[in-house]
Amino acid sequence: MSSHTPQLFSIVPGSTAPIYRQLVDQVRRLVAGGQLAPGDALPSVRDVALQLAVNPMTVSKAYGLLELEGVLERRRGVGMLVASGQRSASDAGERLALLRPTLERAAREARELELDPDTVLSLFKDILKESP
Repeated sequence: MSSHTPQLFSIVPGSTAPIYRQLVDQVRRLVAGGQLAPGDALPSVRDVALQLAVNPMTVSKAYGLLELEGVLERRRGVGMLVASGQRSASDAGERLALLRPTLERAAREARELELDPDTVLSLFKDILKESP
């Protein structure tokens, strides 16, 4: 992945979720949402590790787990690709299930900060309306 290519992944350093799990969840969401389609190549382990400033073994672990799950497939000379059997999650319930862990973490943080639920929901609505 060259330096002018937009970064595919991001990590939350203070998260309770390990970095490899954050990467696994992001790939699942990108595939389910159709941003990554069957046959799309993922950036190399080395490129992701450099961009995120993480250990290459962390990225390799995430890719390996996704390969075991059948989300990704390794192609000699090309690298990791989205497996041909993958489809975007057309069922809204499937997509919501992928979002749930993120919302649970956000809810836990809001409770820890003793924020009013209505205030948090209002902020979330504003964030949803912002363009990416």
